[in-house]
Amino acid sequence: MNLSGVLFFPVTPFDAGGALAEDVLAEHVRQGMEHGPGGVFAACGTGEFSALSEAEHARAVRVAAEAVGGRVPVFAGAGGPLGTAVNQARAARAAGADGLLLMPPYLAQGPGHGFTAYVRAVAAELPVIVYQRGSVVLDPDAVVELAGLPGVIGLKDGVGDIDRMQRTVLAVRERYPDFLFFNGLPTAELTMPAYRGLGVRLYSSAVFAFAPEIALAYLNGDERLLTEFYAPLVRLRAKVPGYAVSLVKAAVRLRGLDVGTVRPPLVELTDEHLGELDALVKTGLELVHDR
Repeated sequence: MNLSGVLFFPVTPFDAGGALAEDVLAEHVRQGMEHGPGGVFAACGTGEFSALSEAEHARAVRVAAEAVGGRVPVFAGAGGPLGTAVNQARAARAAGADGLLLMPPYLAQGPGHGFTAYVRAVAAELPVIVYQRGSVVLDPDAVVELAGLPGVIGLKDGVGDIDRMQRTVLAVRERYPDFLFFNGLPTAELTMPAYRGLGVRLYSSAVFAFAPEIALAYLNGDERLLTEFYAPLVRLRAKVPGYAVSLVKAAVRLRGLDVGTVRPPLVELTDEHLGELDALVKTGLELVHDR
């Protein structure tokens, strides 16, 4: 599957009553598509995957796929209990998704071959990118085994162990040269210089959801953004658990699209942090416009 450039992870908008705001989601995706992302990942981590019911998940994926209109690949989040993950996969396929970002199973853990069986069951429905994070930390041999499964096309790394990741990339590409690797750390732009050194060039950009101009300027080599925008953004993100999502949603609102608030257990930004975020976004945009 052809994925390149900046990958767009839209937020999932909610209305004032807390319900899925489908029209706002469609507009959010349409606005992002005007900036040419290489793929759209709907109802994933930035899209509050864990807070959506199966019905909401299916509707969000359908709305995103319709807004994309086949111009780039659309991936949907899936995961949790096996039955839920398979249902999400089937619904995503029916909604027009091209693949899945498979989140780690929640709470229940088994040996490596148990996780392989879990992935195999979901990949029977749609092509899968396995998300390595939390309870799922894979050694190189395990990733080689997963890469050999029908339908498993990539690994997204949310762990950040550079030594392990380098050994994994080398082991997998020796046998499966077309297998995809992604930097999936929060605010991935900050760590992309390191990941490029490993041969990993794809990454998820949360910033694209609220400031595609900044995300594209960084992709095109504006290194000033690392010190003056991304590093301060990471420091702000680290102040409260869950801000990796809350910051993005707040920034989308700051840019003029009312996508509502986050769902518990995530929390909204404090007024002080919202002011810091507003100033950071303005700084980033000024850097882009001064190029």
